[in-house]
Amino acid sequence: MLMTEWDWDKALAAYYEDGKEDGIEQGREEGREQGIEQGIEKGREQIARNALAEGASLEFIQKITGLSPEAIANL
Repeated sequence: MLMTEWDWDKALAAYYEDGKEDGIEQGREEGREQGIEQGIEKGREQIARNALAEGASLEFIQKITGLSPEAIANL
């Protein structure tokens, strides 16, 4: 039976490199998701601002945006 020496340094380096690449991709995906969520929230706030400017009632703005009364008041 032919045995070769196992190069632990190479094996660990490859393992860590794979983990690093996986971590980077996971971070990118989480960043994209967070960016989308922030964009949606900004859109809801802009709709509320526009509705306030047009004189819409607080109840109506809450209904169409899903924002809390406090969040609308802070706009």
